Amino acid sequence: MEYLDEHKIETLVTRVDREISEGLLPAAQIAIGYDNQIVFSKNFGDTKPDSLFCIFSATKAITSAASWLLMQDEIISEDDLVTDYIPEFGKNGKSKITLSHLLTHTAGFPHAPFRPVEWRSKEARLTRFKQWRIFWEPGTQFEYHPSSSMYVVAEIIERASGTDFGDFVQTRIFDPLRLSNSFIGLPDDQGARALEIKYCGEELSEQEYKEMGFPIPPETEVTEDAILSFNETDVRASGIPGGGAFSNAKDMAMFYQALLHGGTDQKRLWQEDILMSAKAIRNPELTDPVFKKAANRGLGIVISGDTDRNYRGFGKTNSPFAFGHNGAGGQLCWADPDTGLSFVYLTSGHDRNPIRQGRRGVSISSLAAECKSRKR
Repeated sequence: MEYLDEHKIETLVTRVDREISEGLLPAAQIAIGYDNQIVFSKNFGDTKPDSLFCIFSATKAITSAASWLLMQDEIISEDDLVTDYIPEFGKNGKSKITLSHLLTHTAGFPHAPFRPVEWRSKEARLTRFKQWRIFWEPGTQFEYHPSSSMYVVAEIIERASGTDFGDFVQTRIFDPLRLSNSFIGLPDDQGARALEIKYCGEELSEQEYKEMGFPIPPETEVTEDAILSFNETDVRASGIPGGGAFSNAKDMAMFYQALLHGGTDQKRLWQEDILMSAKAIRNPELTDPVFKKAANRGLGIVISGDTDRNYRGFGKTNSPFAFGHNGAGGQLCWADPDTGLSFVYLTSGHDRNPIRQGRRGVSISSLAAECKSRKR
């Protein structure tokens, strides 16, 4: 651990282990990347060295980074209309939506029905695209699209590249970066490695939210039943582009190292100009409707930004330039250009108390962000 402060690593490990030792969460895994290598990792609870986790919405960074490759190749542009690639999509007021709107959650259709297994049927997905309706003028509001927009991004990738989305990610990202434990669509022969998703703790009442000064979370498609469906073989195999990848902490920490450096020491994937463009905040005036804080969205990723960064899933000690995308259940995935660190925390336990889960994430990220040794 020559690059890390051993005392701060010990503090981080103690904090991650707290809910495991208390019996709240069944398993967790962390990894820290630096200088294109993994410099620390640890398993907690029921996690085995070869365990895989569903990373849920942390998948969005992978899907987005895949689209950046096509932008870099000048095959697509963030300003392109979706209908340039998917004419069927334009019905019900959706004809003005661009790729940028999809990636920044300003497209206007956050609540759009889609069963995960439908993704494997071209006919079913196109039927859904036609049916979806717009709720506001694209680009004028921000509201997180839990899965809908990324289905469309993945379809654009398929049509523009002529390659199946999962195959594109495998050959253009996972294979060059040697991420052998990452999957868009979990193969049957890897299923035994995936940890079972479990819900933990008790839900808060309306009165408890009020007493704590937090708004009651809005109802979305991310229900307990929807999350638990990722214990099913057919759902795991679907390869949901907005929330269905399986990976481990080491692979994801290396993925974020690649986003810091453009690739590995041997293979460059993303040029500096596309990375700078992707990390630029779009629509800085738009706020999250729940917390009324700046959304700070780049092209498919979240940018840390100001001192409200903890509302965006970062630690209070992250720099304003940190970027990433977390996932349901408290998954943490980010990189910080100021320190060169990437950090990933994965768990198979989903806390029914979102306030406790959020505070845990901020605490863990805050500790991880300070782990680089000052001797270097």
